[in-house]
Amino acid sequence: MDLKKWNLLPAIAAAAVILGPVTVNAQVLSVLHSFNGSDGQFAESALVQGSDGNFYGTTALGGANNKGTVFKIDSTGNLTTLHSFSGFPNDGANPIAGLTQGSDGNFYGTTTLGGLFYQGTLFRITPAGAVTILHSFSGLLGDGSIPMGGVVQAADGNLYGTTALGGAHSMGTVFRTALGIVVTLHSFSGAPGEGASPTAKLVRGSDGNFYGTTVRGGAQNLGTAFKLSALGSFTMLHSFSGSPGEGANPVAGLVQGSDGNFYGTTGLGGEHYLGTAFKIDPAGNLTTLHSFSGSAGEGVDPLAGLVQASDGNFYGTTALGGAHYVGTLFKITPAGSLTTLYSLSGSPAEGATPFSALVQGSDGDFYGTTAAGGAHYRGTVFKFSLSAPAPAL
Repeated sequence: MDLKKWNLLPAIAAAAVILGPVTVNAQVLSVLHSFNGSDGQFAESALVQGSDGNFYGTTALGGANNKGTVFKIDSTGNLTTLHSFSGFPNDGANPIAGLTQGSDGNFYGTTTLGGLFYQGTLFRITPAGAVTILHSFSGLLGDGSIPMGGVVQAADGNLYGTTALGGAHSMGTVFRTALGIVVTLHSFSGAPGEGASPTAKLVRGSDGNFYGTTVRGGAQNLGTAFKLSALGSFTMLHSFSGSPGEGANPVAGLVQGSDGNFYGTTGLGGEHYLGTAFKIDPAGNLTTLHSFSGSAGEGVDPLAGLVQASDGNFYGTTALGGAHYVGTLFKITPAGSLTTLYSLSGSPAEGATPFSALVQGSDGDFYGTTAAGGAHYRGTVFKFSLSAPAPAL
């Protein structure tokens, strides 16, 4: 089963060369780095800003062994490849999830493949690039396999994550790990009262529970939203029903807003069957905030999650759509008013097809990655500023 972002990566048409940052309505997008293959390619994951101010991320392919990388990049675009994965048996391969910085200062992540059983790994990497494989997933005896969502550290110091497959029913798991010992907290069954195949990172709610999504399963087999306690008590909050009024197949996870509700996206479904943005409260009451249409330059297929910025609004990306049909950046208010902020143009000047969420840096700008486009057609890291810098005097 191919869960890898639904294979929505299109053939990218070459765009005209544009020199320097591109300015639209006083907003500036700057390509910080174009991956060339040897330093990584196909960046699917969101960046995380480390305590040192640099941004850290992964690429699913490329690197010395073409099995993916971990990289560090500063706000001016200086990129360092920290690790090239080598795969079976002693290393992971093909990380599509982002990293989490732990309380110890190290970064933690997952690879979808590689490891002793070639079913994916959980790893730790120091800011200097030293990698330790903490667990090789097997899919055996209730263990999960193919972790696609990364991990989150809870207040108890443990790491919690999901696997897309494996577990008691081979439909994915939620797990907890401490010191590399992995405990399966829940195995998804795909039954009407449950989901199947969680592909996204969990979010820890203010109530101490974990909230997440599954891309399949539920009453209509179109995905679910769920809640899980740290001890493994499971509650399905919502089964997505698809068009016309609701989303379907949430690839991305949730983010808790300042109002206590959770916000997210679905890659399909909605009024135009091109994806939605939604709000769901902790009790499971869901409101579709926006159905993406692709009309008038609007994006389609929002495969990444949202981030709430310092202004209280949510920001996100769409994998396709926009003026050049290779993706957009958008803003949506908690009430559902959506503004397309930027249409990506693709190679060679810009990236294309962003599969990852944005992160707001400490400087107030947004940072993200694209899976395609750029000078070498292998993806980019970019910075997006809401306001153009003041002209030099």
